[in-house]
Amino acid sequence: MKKTLHMLVVLAVACGTAAIHAQEVQGNVQAGEQKNAMCIGCHGIVGYQSSFPEVHKVPMISGQNAAYLASALQAYLKGERKHPTMRGVAISLTEQDIADLSAYYAQHGKSGTELPAAPKRQPDARVAALLQKGACVSCHGDNFAKPIDPSYPKIAGQHADYLFVALKSYKETGKNAYVGRSNGVMAGVVGQFSNDELKALAQYIGKVQGDLQVVPQPRFR
Repeated sequence: MKKTLHMLVVLAVACGTAAIHAQEVQGNVQAGEQKNAMCIGCHGIVGYQSSFPEVHKVPMISGQNAAYLASALQAYLKGERKHPTMRGVAISLTEQDIADLSAYYAQHGKSGTELPAAPKRQPDARVAALLQKGACVSCHGDNFAKPIDPSYPKIAGQHADYLFVALKSYKETGKNAYVGRSNGVMAGVVGQFSNDELKALAQYIGKVQGDLQVVPQPRFR
């Protein structure tokens, strides 16, 4: 009887999981291109900086994983990530909008030609020890450009000042109404480091060659 009940529970979970996957919203690249007006004013300008709540270059999102972009927007929508501007954008989007924009930016700027992998940039002894302590490649993958899960971000070549602010924000949940990110795994990782160590990590990863880029929009050229 117990074995039969266990099998029924397993089947119910499996069916529920299958139903969830069947209902996942599929993104449309062309639709996303028509919906990016709120994105290009910051992410489509080379060197553009956020001035509030902290000053840093806005992250490069062209070439980022679609699943990660979608999860980040959902986190801003739910308040799991605090940022007034991004929350304002996120709450204006439907699930379909999020899927479309994520699909669009994942392929944005790609030429369709696979470029040869660049030689790996070797960290100095201090940074190498910090990377090993944080086990960064275990999630963000080889050269920080091939995450083990598409919902994790590519971070190679991302703006160093943004990476530093993002890393710090996992320490600051609940301390500031405008800054902070809720993520148990990342909170545990960054909690091991001082801000000076986080800055050293960010500066190294920001110099590693990756897929991320800023693609200026025609109206800004």
